[in-house]
Amino acid sequence: MTALIPSALSAREPAVLVLEDGTRYTGRAYGARGETLGEVVFATGMTGYQETITDPSYAGQIVLQTAPHIGNTGVNDEDPESRRIWVAGYVVRDPSRMVSNWRANRSLDEALVEDGIVGISGIDTRAVTRRIRSSGSMRGGVFSGEAASLDADEQLRRVREAPGMAGRNLSAEVSVTEVEVTPATAERIGNLAVLDLGVKKSTIDNLAARGFDVHVFPQSATIDEIRAIEPVAAFYSNGPGDPAASDQHVELLRAVLGDGLPFFGICFGNQLLGRALGFGTYKLPFGHRGINQPVLDKTTGRVEITSQNHGFAVEAPLDEIIDSPAGFGRVEVSHIGLNDNVVEGLRALDIPAFSVQYHPEAASGPHDANYLFDRFRDMVIADQETKTNA
Repeated sequence: MTALIPSALSAREPAVLVLEDGTRYTGRAYGARGETLGEVVFATGMTGYQETITDPSYAGQIVLQTAPHIGNTGVNDEDPESRRIWVAGYVVRDPSRMVSNWRANRSLDEALVEDGIVGISGIDTRAVTRRIRSSGSMRGGVFSGEAASLDADEQLRRVREAPGMAGRNLSAEVSVTEVEVTPATAERIGNLAVLDLGVKKSTIDNLAARGFDVHVFPQSATIDEIRAIEPVAAFYSNGPGDPAASDQHVELLRAVLGDGLPFFGICFGNQLLGRALGFGTYKLPFGHRGINQPVLDKTTGRVEITSQNHGFAVEAPLDEIIDSPAGFGRVEVSHIGLNDNVVEGLRALDIPAFSVQYHPEAASGPHDANYLFDRFRDMVIADQETKTNA
Protein backbone atom coordinates (compact mmCIF):
# COMPACT_ATOMS: atom_id res chain seq x y z
CA MET A 1 0.00 0.00 0.00
CA THR A 2 1.29 3.46 -0.87
CA ALA A 3 1.80 5.84 2.04
CA LEU A 4 0.39 9.29 1.33
CA ILE A 5 2.02 11.74 3.70
CA PRO A 6 1.13 15.40 3.34
CA SER A 7 4.09 17.75 3.22
CA ALA A 8 4.32 20.95 5.25
CA LEU A 9 4.48 23.22 2.19
CA SER A 10 1.24 25.08 2.69
CA ALA A 11 3.04 28.07 4.21
CA ARG A 12 4.81 30.02 1.47
CA GLU A 13 7.11 32.20 3.55
CA PRO A 14 9.75 34.13 1.60
CA ALA A 15 13.39 33.09 1.52
CA VAL A 16 16.47 34.23 -0.37
CA LEU A 17 19.69 32.60 -1.53
CA VAL A 18 22.60 35.06 -1.61
CA LEU A 19 25.92 34.25 -3.33
CA GLU A 20 29.18 35.99 -2.44
CA ASP A 21 29.30 37.68 -5.87
CA GLY A 22 26.14 39.56 -4.87
CA THR A 23 23.69 37.45 -6.89
CA ARG A 24 20.32 36.96 -5.18
CA TYR A 25 17.59 34.37 -5.81
CA THR A 26 14.21 34.86 -4.14
CA GLY A 27 12.06 31.85 -3.37
CA ARG A 28 10.11 30.14 -0.60
CA ALA A 29 11.26 28.85 2.77
CA TYR A 30 11.88 25.09 2.88
CA GLY A 31 12.86 23.09 5.93
CA ALA A 32 13.85 25.01 9.06
CA ARG A 33 13.60 28.79 9.18
CA GLY A 34 16.59 30.97 9.93
CA GLU A 35 20.01 31.68 8.45
CA THR A 36 22.68 29.32 7.18
CA LEU A 37 26.04 29.91 5.53
CA GLY A 38 28.32 27.60 3.56
CA GLU A 39 29.90 26.75 0.23
CA VAL A 40 27.19 26.48 -2.45
CA VAL A 41 27.63 23.36 -4.61
CA PHE A 42 25.37 21.40 -6.96
CA ALA A 43 24.64 17.66 -7.03
CA THR A 44 23.40 16.07 -10.26
CA GLY A 45 21.76 12.91 -8.91
CA MET A 46 18.16 12.39 -9.95
CA THR A 47 17.57 9.98 -7.07
CA GLY A 48 19.03 9.25 -3.65
CA TYR A 49 18.44 12.65 -2.07
CA GLN A 50 18.17 11.11 1.42
CA GLU A 51 21.55 9.43 1.02
CA THR A 52 22.97 12.71 -0.28
CA ILE A 53 21.93 14.92 2.61
CA THR A 54 23.06 12.36 5.23
CA ASP A 55 26.53 12.01 3.65
CA PRO A 56 28.99 13.64 6.11
CA SER A 57 31.13 14.76 3.15
CA TYR A 58 28.59 17.55 2.60
CA ALA A 59 29.24 19.18 5.99
CA GLY A 60 29.77 22.91 5.55
CA GLN A 61 28.08 22.97 2.14
CA ILE A 62 24.76 24.30 0.89
CA VAL A 63 23.68 21.62 -1.58
CA LEU A 64 21.61 22.45 -4.65
CA GLN A 65 19.82 19.59 -6.39
CA THR A 66 19.88 19.99 -10.16
CA ALA A 67 16.96 17.56 -10.56
CA PRO A 68 13.89 19.82 -10.51
CA HIS A 69 11.46 17.62 -8.55
CA ILE A 70 12.65 16.49 -5.12
CA GLY A 71 10.96 14.78 -2.18
CA ASN A 72 8.31 12.60 -3.81
CA THR A 73 9.43 9.40 -1.99
CA GLY A 74 9.78 11.13 1.38
CA VAL A 75 12.21 10.00 4.08
CA ASN A 76 12.50 6.69 5.94
CA ASP A 77 14.58 5.28 8.80
CA GLU A 78 16.47 2.69 6.71
CA ASP A 79 18.32 4.75 4.10
CA PRO A 80 20.32 7.37 6.06
CA GLU A 81 24.07 7.11 5.53
CA SER A 82 24.88 8.48 8.98
CA ARG A 83 23.31 9.63 12.22
CA ARG A 84 21.95 12.96 10.93
CA ILE A 85 21.56 15.33 7.98
CA TRP A 86 24.91 17.05 7.38
CA VAL A 87 24.30 19.59 4.61
CA ALA A 88 24.64 23.18 5.81
CA GLY A 89 21.65 24.17 3.70
CA TYR A 90 19.43 22.75 0.97
CA VAL A 91 18.23 24.23 -2.33
CA VAL A 92 15.52 22.69 -4.53
CA ARG A 93 13.34 23.96 -7.32
CA ASP A 94 10.06 22.05 -6.97
CA PRO A 95 9.55 20.14 -3.70
CA SER A 96 6.88 17.47 -3.74
CA ARG A 97 3.65 18.51 -2.03
CA MET A 98 2.76 14.88 -1.28
CA VAL A 99 4.91 11.92 -0.27
CA SER A 100 3.98 8.71 -2.06
CA ASN A 101 6.03 5.67 -1.02
CA TRP A 102 5.21 2.71 1.20
CA ARG A 103 8.56 3.00 3.04
CA ALA A 104 8.22 6.68 3.93
CA ASN A 105 7.36 7.79 7.44
CA ARG A 106 7.74 11.56 6.99
CA SER A 107 8.36 14.17 4.33
CA LEU A 108 11.75 15.57 3.36
CA ASP A 109 10.58 18.98 4.51
CA GLU A 110 9.80 17.58 7.97
CA ALA A 111 13.18 15.82 8.16
CA LEU A 112 14.97 19.08 7.37
CA VAL A 113 13.02 20.84 10.12
CA GLU A 114 13.86 18.06 12.63
CA ASP A 115 17.60 18.49 12.03
CA GLY A 116 17.46 22.29 11.82
CA ILE A 117 18.49 22.49 8.15
CA VAL A 118 17.57 25.82 6.54
CA GLY A 119 16.54 25.50 2.90
CA ILE A 120 14.93 27.31 0.02
CA SER A 121 12.63 26.18 -2.79
CA GLY A 122 11.01 27.71 -5.85
CA ILE A 123 14.13 29.31 -7.36
CA ASP A 124 15.69 28.78 -10.78
CA THR A 125 18.20 26.09 -9.79
CA ARG A 126 19.33 25.83 -13.41
CA ALA A 127 20.46 29.46 -13.33
CA VAL A 128 22.34 28.94 -10.05
CA THR A 129 24.05 25.83 -11.45
CA ARG A 130 25.17 27.69 -14.57
CA ARG A 131 26.61 30.49 -12.45
CA ILE A 132 28.56 28.04 -10.29
CA ARG A 133 29.83 26.20 -13.36
CA SER A 134 30.99 29.52 -14.84
CA SER A 135 32.39 31.18 -11.72
CA GLY A 136 33.19 28.19 -9.51
CA SER A 137 31.81 27.13 -6.15
CA MET A 138 31.38 30.11 -3.86
CA ARG A 139 30.18 31.00 -0.43
CA GLY A 140 26.49 31.62 0.00
CA GLY A 141 23.70 31.96 2.51
CA VAL A 142 20.05 31.04 2.77
CA PHE A 143 17.90 33.46 4.74
CA SER A 144 14.31 32.76 5.79
CA GLY A 145 12.00 33.63 8.67
CA GLU A 146 13.19 36.82 10.39
CA ALA A 147 16.55 36.56 8.59
CA ALA A 148 14.78 37.03 5.24
CA SER A 149 13.95 40.61 6.19
CA LEU A 150 17.56 41.56 6.89
CA ASP A 151 18.95 44.34 4.73
CA ALA A 152 20.41 42.95 1.50
CA ASP A 153 23.80 44.51 2.21
CA GLU A 154 23.84 42.90 5.65
CA GLN A 155 23.01 39.48 4.20
CA LEU A 156 25.84 39.83 1.68
CA ARG A 157 28.26 40.96 4.40
CA ARG A 158 27.51 37.84 6.43
CA VAL A 159 28.05 35.63 3.39
CA ARG A 160 31.38 37.21 2.56
CA GLU A 161 32.62 36.93 6.14
CA ALA A 162 31.83 33.19 6.30
CA PRO A 163 34.81 30.81 6.08
CA GLY A 164 35.60 29.29 2.70
CA MET A 165 36.25 25.57 2.17
CA ALA A 166 39.92 25.99 1.25
CA GLY A 167 42.10 25.45 4.32
CA ARG A 168 39.20 24.15 6.39
CA ASN A 169 39.39 20.99 8.53
CA LEU A 170 35.94 19.55 9.29
CA SER A 171 36.87 15.99 10.29
CA ALA A 172 36.32 16.54 14.01
CA GLU A 173 32.77 17.77 13.35
CA VAL A 174 31.64 14.58 11.59
CA SER A 175 33.75 11.81 13.18
CA VAL A 176 32.71 9.43 15.95
CA THR A 177 34.15 10.21 19.38
CA GLU A 178 34.69 6.60 20.49
CA VAL A 179 35.64 3.41 18.66
CA GLU A 180 32.64 1.59 17.18
CA VAL A 181 32.88 -2.05 16.05
CA THR A 182 30.79 -3.81 13.39
CA PRO A 183 31.45 -7.58 13.24
CA ALA A 184 32.16 -9.35 9.97
CA THR A 185 29.10 -10.73 8.18
CA ALA A 186 31.13 -13.14 5.99
CA GLU A 187 34.02 -15.51 6.66
CA ARG A 188 36.27 -13.54 8.98
CA ILE A 189 39.61 -12.18 7.74
CA GLY A 190 40.59 -10.04 10.73
CA ASN A 191 40.35 -6.61 12.30
CA LEU A 192 40.17 -3.59 10.00
CA ALA A 193 41.08 -0.12 11.29
CA VAL A 194 38.82 2.50 9.71
CA LEU A 195 39.63 6.17 10.30
CA ASP A 196 36.30 7.99 10.40
CA LEU A 197 36.68 11.22 8.47
CA GLY A 198 32.99 11.15 7.58
CA VAL A 199 32.35 7.47 6.90
CA LYS A 200 29.05 6.28 5.46
CA LYS A 201 26.99 3.35 6.73
CA SER A 202 27.12 1.63 3.34
CA THR A 203 30.92 1.62 3.44
CA ILE A 204 30.96 -0.12 6.81
CA ASP A 205 28.39 -2.65 5.60
CA ASN A 206 30.43 -3.43 2.49
CA LEU A 207 33.62 -3.93 4.48
CA ALA A 208 31.88 -6.19 7.01
CA ALA A 209 30.45 -8.21 4.11
CA ARG A 210 34.03 -8.88 2.93
CA GLY A 211 34.97 -10.54 6.22
CA PHE A 212 36.38 -7.65 8.23
CA ASP A 213 35.59 -6.86 11.85
CA VAL A 214 35.28 -3.13 11.20
CA HIS A 215 36.75 -0.94 13.97
CA VAL A 216 35.71 2.66 13.26
CA PHE A 217 38.19 5.01 14.95
CA PRO A 218 37.72 8.71 15.76
CA GLN A 219 39.66 11.03 13.48
CA SER A 220 41.96 11.81 16.42
CA ALA A 221 43.23 8.19 16.65
CA THR A 222 46.95 7.57 17.10
CA ILE A 223 49.09 4.89 15.50
CA ASP A 224 49.46 3.16 18.88
CA GLU A 225 45.67 2.96 19.25
CA ILE A 226 45.40 1.44 15.78
CA ARG A 227 48.24 -1.03 16.43
CA ALA A 228 46.51 -2.14 19.64
CA ILE A 229 43.75 -3.98 17.73
CA GLU A 230 46.34 -5.87 15.64
CA PRO A 231 44.71 -4.90 12.35
CA VAL A 232 45.18 -6.82 9.13
CA ALA A 233 44.62 -3.60 7.17
CA ALA A 234 43.63 0.06 7.39
CA PHE A 235 41.03 2.18 5.61
CA TYR A 236 40.46 5.94 5.28
CA SER A 237 36.91 7.10 4.59
CA ASN A 238 35.35 9.93 2.68
CA GLY A 239 34.86 13.23 4.46
CA PRO A 240 34.53 17.03 4.14
CA GLY A 241 37.15 19.74 4.09
CA ASP A 242 40.50 20.55 2.52
CA PRO A 243 43.04 17.69 2.54
CA ALA A 244 45.83 20.26 2.90
CA ALA A 245 44.42 21.03 6.37
CA SER A 246 44.70 17.41 7.56
CA ASP A 247 48.42 17.00 8.20
CA GLN A 248 47.83 14.84 11.29
CA HIS A 249 45.92 12.30 9.19
CA VAL A 250 48.67 12.31 6.58
CA GLU A 251 51.33 11.60 9.20
CA LEU A 252 49.18 8.82 10.68
CA LEU A 253 48.81 7.27 7.25
CA ARG A 254 52.56 7.39 6.67
CA ALA A 255 52.99 5.45 9.91
CA VAL A 256 50.36 2.92 8.74
CA LEU A 257 52.13 2.48 5.40
CA GLY A 258 55.45 2.22 7.19
CA ASP A 259 54.05 -0.68 9.25
CA GLY A 260 53.33 -2.51 6.01
CA LEU A 261 49.57 -2.60 6.53
CA PRO A 262 47.45 -2.95 3.39
CA PHE A 263 45.54 0.28 2.81
CA PHE A 264 42.41 1.34 0.93
CA GLY A 265 41.06 4.89 0.83
CA ILE A 266 38.04 6.48 -0.81
CA CYS A 267 37.32 10.10 -1.68
CA PHE A 268 39.00 12.16 1.09
CA GLY A 269 41.03 9.03 1.79
CA ASN A 270 42.33 9.14 -1.80
CA GLN A 271 43.45 12.72 -1.37
CA LEU A 272 45.20 11.89 1.91
CA LEU A 273 46.96 8.88 0.36
CA GLY A 274 48.14 11.21 -2.38
CA ARG A 275 49.55 13.63 0.18
CA ALA A 276 51.07 10.79 2.23
CA LEU A 277 52.87 9.58 -0.90
CA GLY A 278 54.20 13.10 -1.42
CA PHE A 279 51.84 14.55 -4.04
CA GLY A 280 49.93 17.80 -3.82
CA THR A 281 46.20 18.47 -3.88
CA TYR A 282 44.21 21.36 -5.32
CA LYS A 283 40.67 22.74 -5.31
CA LEU A 284 38.48 22.02 -8.31
CA PRO A 285 36.46 24.90 -9.82
CA PHE A 286 33.08 23.41 -8.93
CA GLY A 287 33.83 19.81 -7.95
CA HIS A 288 32.23 16.49 -8.88
CA ARG A 289 28.95 15.74 -7.16
CA GLY A 290 26.42 13.28 -8.49
CA ILE A 291 25.86 9.66 -9.49
CA ASN A 292 26.71 9.83 -13.19
CA GLN A 293 30.46 10.51 -13.33
CA PRO A 294 32.37 8.41 -15.94
CA VAL A 295 35.74 7.00 -14.81
CA LEU A 296 38.29 4.86 -16.65
CA ASP A 297 39.82 1.99 -14.68
CA LYS A 298 43.26 1.72 -16.33
CA THR A 299 43.76 -1.81 -14.93
CA THR A 300 40.75 -3.31 -16.71
CA GLY A 301 40.13 -0.74 -19.46
CA ARG A 302 36.51 -0.51 -18.36
CA VAL A 303 34.57 2.71 -18.03
CA GLU A 304 32.51 2.90 -14.84
CA ILE A 305 29.64 5.24 -14.02
CA THR A 306 30.38 6.39 -10.49
CA SER A 307 29.00 8.29 -7.53
CA GLN A 308 31.19 11.24 -6.54
CA ASN A 309 31.26 14.04 -4.00
CA HIS A 310 34.50 15.98 -3.85
CA GLY A 311 35.79 19.50 -4.35
CA PHE A 312 39.53 18.72 -4.20
CA ALA A 313 41.75 16.41 -6.25
CA VAL A 314 45.24 14.89 -6.27
CA GLU A 315 47.91 16.41 -8.50
CA ALA A 316 49.85 13.57 -10.13
CA PRO A 317 50.92 12.61 -13.70
CA LEU A 318 48.24 10.56 -15.46
CA ASP A 319 50.28 8.43 -17.87
CA GLU A 320 53.52 7.46 -16.16
CA ILE A 321 54.81 5.46 -13.22
CA ILE A 322 56.77 7.69 -10.87
CA ASP A 323 58.60 7.31 -7.59
CA SER A 324 56.72 8.46 -4.52
CA PRO A 325 58.27 11.78 -3.39
CA ALA A 326 57.79 10.56 0.21
CA GLY A 327 59.78 7.37 -0.34
CA PHE A 328 57.07 4.70 -0.66
CA GLY A 329 58.24 3.29 -3.99
CA ARG A 330 56.58 3.43 -7.37
CA VAL A 331 53.08 4.89 -7.84
CA GLU A 332 50.69 5.17 -10.75
CA VAL A 333 47.36 6.86 -11.38
CA SER A 334 44.92 3.93 -11.62
CA HIS A 335 41.67 5.74 -12.49
CA ILE A 336 40.98 8.85 -14.56
CA GLY A 337 37.83 11.01 -14.69
CA LEU A 338 36.71 11.17 -18.31
CA ASN A 339 34.89 14.49 -18.04
CA ASP A 340 37.96 16.54 -17.16
CA ASN A 341 40.97 14.16 -16.79
CA VAL A 342 41.08 14.49 -13.01
CA VAL A 343 42.96 11.86 -10.98
CA GLU A 344 40.32 9.42 -9.73
CA GLY A 345 42.53 6.75 -8.20
CA LEU A 346 46.07 5.87 -7.09
CA ARG A 347 47.89 2.56 -6.85
CA ALA A 348 51.20 1.95 -5.09
CA LEU A 349 53.27 -0.70 -6.86
CA ASP A 350 55.77 -1.57 -4.12
CA ILE A 351 53.50 -1.49 -1.07
CA PRO A 352 49.92 -2.82 -0.67
CA ALA A 353 47.99 0.42 -1.00
CA PHE A 354 45.42 1.90 -3.38
CA SER A 355 42.61 4.43 -3.34
CA VAL A 356 39.84 5.92 -5.46
CA GLN A 357 38.34 9.39 -5.51
CA TYR A 358 34.76 8.21 -5.90
CA HIS A 359 32.32 6.12 -3.82
CA PRO A 360 32.30 2.36 -4.54
CA GLU A 361 29.65 1.83 -1.85
CA ALA A 362 27.41 4.15 -3.92
CA ALA A 363 24.17 4.28 -1.98
CA SER A 364 21.75 4.63 -3.70
CA GLY A 365 23.83 3.76 -6.77
CA PRO A 366 25.33 3.16 -9.29
CA HIS A 367 27.16 -0.05 -8.37
CA ASP A 368 29.72 -0.32 -11.18
CA ALA A 369 32.64 0.15 -8.76
CA ASN A 370 31.54 -2.16 -5.95
CA TYR A 371 34.18 -4.67 -7.07
CA LEU A 372 36.81 -2.47 -5.39
CA PHE A 373 35.85 -3.89 -2.00
CA ASP A 374 36.61 -7.34 -3.41
CA ARG A 375 39.92 -6.05 -4.75
CA PHE A 376 40.76 -4.78 -1.26
CA ARG A 377 39.81 -8.09 0.37
CA ASP A 378 41.95 -10.01 -2.14
CA MET A 379 44.90 -7.69 -1.50
CA VAL A 380 44.65 -8.24 2.26
CA ILE A 381 44.42 -12.03 1.88
CA ALA A 382 47.43 -12.03 -0.47
CA ASP A 383 49.38 -9.92 2.02
CA GLN A 384 48.56 -12.36 4.82
CA GLU A 385 49.72 -15.30 2.73
CA THR A 386 52.95 -13.53 1.84
CA LYS A 387 53.71 -12.77 5.49
CA THR A 388 52.86 -16.32 6.54
CA ASN A 389 55.21 -17.82 3.94
CA ALA A 390 58.04 -15.36 4.57
